[in-house]
Amino acid sequence: MSVDLGDANILLTGGTGFVGQAILERLLSSHPGTTIRVLARPKGAASAQSRVEKLLTMPVFSRWVEAVGQDEAQRQFAERVQVVEGDLGALGPQPELIDLVLHSASSVNFDDPIDAAFGTNVTGVSKLYQGLLDAGADPHVVHVSTAYVNAARKGQVQEVRVEHEVDWRAEEQAARSARVRVDELSRSPEVLRRFLKQARLDVGKVGPKAVSEAAEAARVEWVKGELVEYGRARAESLGWTDAYTLTKALAERLAEELWQGGGHRLSIVRPSIIESALRHPYPGWIDGFKVADPLIVAYGRGYLPEFPGIPDSVLDVVPVDFVVNAVLAAAATAAPRDRVRYFHVVSGTTNPLPIHQMYENIRSFFTAHPIPGADGPTAVPAWQFPGGIRFESDLKRKELTVRLGAATLSRLPTSPRSRELADSLHSAKSKLRSLRRFSGLYQAYVQSEVVFDDAAARELDAQVSSGPDDDQGFDVTAIDWSHYLQDIHLPSITTLPRSTPSRNGRVRTPKPLAPGEDVLAVFDLEGTVLHANLVQQYLWLRDAERDLTSGPREFTKILALLPRYLAAERRDRSEFIRSFLRLHKGMRVADVERYVAGSAGRKLHAHLLADALARVAEHRRAGHHTVLVTGAVDLMAEVVAPYFDDVVASGLHAKDGVLTGYLAAPPIVGEARAAWLQRYAESNGYDLAKSYGYGDSQADTSWLRLVGNPVAVNPDQRLYSFARSKHWDVVEWKRTGVPRARRHLRPHDGPETTTETTPEESGQ
Repeated sequence: MSVDLGDANILLTGGTGFVGQAILERLLSSHPGTTIRVLARPKGAASAQSRVEKLLTMPVFSRWVEAVGQDEAQRQFAERVQVVEGDLGALGPQPELIDLVLHSASSVNFDDPIDAAFGTNVTGVSKLYQGLLDAGADPHVVHVSTAYVNAARKGQVQEVRVEHEVDWRAEEQAARSARVRVDELSRSPEVLRRFLKQARLDVGKVGPKAVSEAAEAARVEWVKGELVEYGRARAESLGWTDAYTLTKALAERLAEELWQGGGHRLSIVRPSIIESALRHPYPGWIDGFKVADPLIVAYGRGYLPEFPGIPDSVLDVVPVDFVVNAVLAAAATAAPRDRVRYFHVVSGTTNPLPIHQMYENIRSFFTAHPIPGADGPTAVPAWQFPGGIRFESDLKRKELTVRLGAATLSRLPTSPRSRELADSLHSAKSKLRSLRRFSGLYQAYVQSEVVFDDAAARELDAQVSSGPDDDQGFDVTAIDWSHYLQDIHLPSITTLPRSTPSRNGRVRTPKPLAPGEDVLAVFDLEGTVLHANLVQQYLWLRDAERDLTSGPREFTKILALLPRYLAAERRDRSEFIRSFLRLHKGMRVADVERYVAGSAGRKLHAHLLADALARVAEHRRAGHHTVLVTGAVDLMAEVVAPYFDDVVASGLHAKDGVLTGYLAAPPIVGEARAAWLQRYAESNGYDLAKSYGYGDSQADTSWLRLVGNPVAVNPDQRLYSFARSKHWDVVEWKRTGVPRARRHLRPHDGPETTTETTPEESGQ
């Protein structure tokens, strides 16, 4: 006997998902008499119709399209596939004509927030069955569940109804209300103050908007984390491993009550961990990472130096085509109305795959085919499989070490060496985060001592297939695990985009410039174009007074005020600038101008970064409009003005030619610079998406994010981390051989030169 669905009118849920795609392909390629209603929802700008039609271009259909031809495939798809737009309660026209429902829609995330897990796996499923009941339809329903609905058990479990007394309606209501309760708590003053305090520490220098955005992002993330933990705790308290297995078990119960309890036909197929195809549509077909794949690839990338699995426990894996074949076999065979049929599509009883055998195959594969890393092929670790207590203790110790290292690094001055340390800490933190997440998600599965009996599934396979090699069968004894893992599955998942680590964050030269008159190139001054800060610039002015006591006196004053300045700098760059510039009170404007034209200006010029000026000249040759924007004193910025088309700096207030110590206007730093940049671009017709920005401090992130080409120059630790996370260019610009520039430069001229700076001029 073979699987024959005749001319069945089929409703398929989850048709755009992993299992659903494979079911749809098998129906089209092997069951030509069927018509299929594919239930789908719009996603973003894509309609349900376009999402389903796009499936024909996916790899799962490639062999079928090649076999029948593109035109014939499109014709059949158009004639046989009808898209029903809506949630799981939508059935399409004339629902009474539906002969068969293949329900594969599900959320398979182990760490969904509890309301999201229940929304898809319980509430949505109840809508499906209630919709069928309301329509008076009487199809045979094949409900795809999971073998892990059998809860956290040991020993062998049978293909029967899972016995429990959990009220799915009460749990569904509690899950929905959980978000309201947690969200209300997240908005309480006590919790919000905690978010605000951390946000000020993290991004206070950027500005108040950044603080509020960071605090709100932290609140949203906290709510999600609490709801994930809520689901995990509730599941464990009821005897399941996580919210996924709990909600799938409750979905079975509501199907049993609403559908089979009303005298309708119901078959429940319970696969274990579903992975890539063994045979159909072709060996290795998979649609993105599945349950075990993130763990496998994390190991291959060197992120999991150890794992708390039990070596001789069984990891129950089954290829996706076996699951599809079992679903269609259940659909094609007679189902009674007086009881539910249960089928475990699993491998652990008949063809077990122990954890140690899985590990040995994976290690062997990645040793022969290492994943390329930033520094060459990645060497994979050797696992010793420590117990859970030892593993947790070691993990906590490593996490503490990384936290202490990060706290120490944040206090070190920025340098190439400190950025190397930052890279190392970032890598260690990422690996530990992966280890923590994966151990939490997978520990119950890699330490499982449950074995799923599959007698009913084997009997079903015997009814519909001609033997282990039958393309439409699902006899797991046909699987050679070493061949499947090393020759089929692992090669397939390591070609997926997510399997290869990105190389962002490395110091590299920015891309060549494209010409354009609507392009801005905006440069910060201190740390970006000038290797000197406000303190040095101020001391150069005082030194130029030729007062033998002025320099030491001012240095002593600054030293005494240093704690206050450092605290202001950590809180708010604008506050620091205002506070520090008070020291200029009493200086005569004419004297400052004379000092800048003399020794102070020569020292400032000698501290310009030659690489920065070369980049400015490159922008001007490309026709870009170059702007220097700084919170420094405008009189000092005059030294750099000849290199740029425009200079925007802080003006000091003067009365009767004497500086009062106050600013003439608020400093253009942080978020103020972002607001200025938007107005400047709009007023002058510049395209920020094409434009460039160069900054060195975390405070620069607010305006660097506005341009299409942000560059972190000699960045501080926090900007460096941010730039890495956003894949920005990171460059090291040096101060060597800066030429003197004439004052008569015209816009878009390169910096003309006369002589190189001498040691005397540079103040050395």
